Amino acid sequence: MKTCIATVSISGTLSEKLEAISAAGFDGIEIFEQDFITDSGSARDVGKRIRDQGLSIDLFQPFRDFEGLPGALRAKAIDRAERKFDLMQELGAELMLVCSSVHPKALGGIERAAEDLRALGERAAARGLRIGYEALAWGRFVNDHRDAWEIVRRADHPNLGIILDSFHTLGRNLDPTSIRQIPGDRIFFVQMADAPRIDMDLLYWSRHFRNMPGEGDLPVTDFLRAVLAAGYTGPVSLEIFNDQFRGGSPRTIARDGYRSLVTLLDDVRRAEPEVRADLPVIPPRQRLEGTAFVEFATRGAEGDTLRSQLTALGFVETGRHLAKAITLWQQGDIRIVLNEEEGDFAGSAFNMHGTSVCDIGISVASSAETLARATALGATGFAQSPAVGQLDIPAIRGLGGGLLHFLDERHASVWRDEFGVDRSGPRGAGLVSVDHIAQTMTYDEMLSWSLFYSSLLGMSKAPMVDVIDPDGLVRSQALAAPDGAFRVTLNGAETHRTVAGSFLASSFGAPVQHIAFATEDMFATARAFAAAGFEALPIPGNYYHDLAARFDIAPAELARMQRHNILYDEDETGTFRQLYSRPAAGGLFFEIVERTGGYSGYGAPNSPFRIAAQKRLAPPKGLPRD
Repeated sequence: MKTCIATVSISGTLSEKLEAISAAGFDGIEIFEQDFITDSGSARDVGKRIRDQGLSIDLFQPFRDFEGLPGALRAKAIDRAERKFDLMQELGAELMLVCSSVHPKALGGIERAAEDLRALGERAAARGLRIGYEALAWGRFVNDHRDAWEIVRRADHPNLGIILDSFHTLGRNLDPTSIRQIPGDRIFFVQMADAPRIDMDLLYWSRHFRNMPGEGDLPVTDFLRAVLAAGYTGPVSLEIFNDQFRGGSPRTIARDGYRSLVTLLDDVRRAEPEVRADLPVIPPRQRLEGTAFVEFATRGAEGDTLRSQLTALGFVETGRHLAKAITLWQQGDIRIVLNEEEGDFAGSAFNMHGTSVCDIGISVASSAETLARATALGATGFAQSPAVGQLDIPAIRGLGGGLLHFLDERHASVWRDEFGVDRSGPRGAGLVSVDHIAQTMTYDEMLSWSLFYSSLLGMSKAPMVDVIDPDGLVRSQALAAPDGAFRVTLNGAETHRTVAGSFLASSFGAPVQHIAFATEDMFATARAFAAAGFEALPIPGNYYHDLAARFDIAPAELARMQRHNILYDEDETGTFRQLYSRPAAGGLFFEIVERTGGYSGYGAPNSPFRIAAQKRLAPPKGLPRD
């Protein structure tokens, strides 16, 4: 299966785009005419440069406003097409995209359009070229792939076919099932794009908010299933218009594009295995079984502070690594690793970020297959020489340069072999598991990391929510395994003035801002914390007056919640309690949660109150932090 991407999808100069597209693993490109025009090289030079990158030119686009023009305008359109044919032959491009007309003087009529495109197909055939006709969702007369196909069918020329674009079909809520009736050899090219569901003008939506398959809300898998079931055997390409991507890193965007396309093809192969024998075969998403460990890079006085925090949370040091300066802290099924080794990855992470989460271990059904899938999707593997007696566990680079290790049943002995521990932790304060891990990034990185988790681990996305900070806006999106065994929240900061943005700035991009631990009895945990000297984030009385107005909470329970600074939320399925630690230096903090019933959220209505409370403890604006 040949994979392509339109050059318009990638930021940068044409040379930067080509280098990024090639490095990501694509086979070919759609060359967007503007990218060629702005380059200083001749068409022959540009074509050679593309091929030198190991890429083919599978589509030249766009050619606009051709069919249905009267008189002199029609003659001029044919002249334009001949000039573009000259250019294509110099470039080495064989197929041109003709999109349905939006010209104000164009005339409607399927027969008229078919006649014009038949004539253009004849001219293309004389040059050894082909024409693909695409229905723009906002086309003046043709805005439906079914009408475009009828025009191509009536034109009946071997050098004329249809080009299908998922956005133009799905953006208009058209059922892609009808595509299955189009002969596969008459489909000349296929373009894929996703988008968030937004009620706005189609043209504006398309030009500014398209994103990679899997990053939006459109049923792109159903679309491609229909295309391949029709018998299409050509390339599958990405055509993305997105303001955010226009300012992003070319290599990051290209890598995400390739990851999204391989994931999409894999999803189609699994949903409809008979459609194409040449679809990529990669391991399936593995079942997630929980958080195996969370590892902190720390050292010296900062390490002492972290140990004090963990002790106040009820954790106990249960083991020391047989060969390294690493300790294991446990409570219930939670494992926290404190790595003070100076010569390995944790040492470099500490030098960069200070005390921070440098590694997350995820329990999966098969670590080998998870690593193989990650590699196939373009993830960067990680390895360092293991110490004596240390297991070699598969790992990749994750957010912010941190690590993700994948553990399965073959690694069950790691704690006994390396730390001399072969049991769960003590009950402590009643914390039983890691509920979720909150990762902070710039807003521009959110789509990339959402795609990473959903494509690699099969985590489902909750709708993105806006979290109000007194000094700005933070976008937040939660992803979770189907049974909630592993959860992450992605928080995108747009300014360093927010709590999330301040954490990013002060930690030089550390990936994890807080960890949420689960308890089955919040009040018992809060009492144990108080006895151990835990300092909760103070929540003002106004919050609890508001709770009394919004929810039917018994006065005695509300008083207990206020006494322990516990926040509360509920929905039709269950209830949710939250308790936060005070932020440590740099902004890292801990959260304790209790879920009852089927509550699967994260207490989003409480976020503004938590953020305001954290800001009250921060130094006054303009003063340096300690």
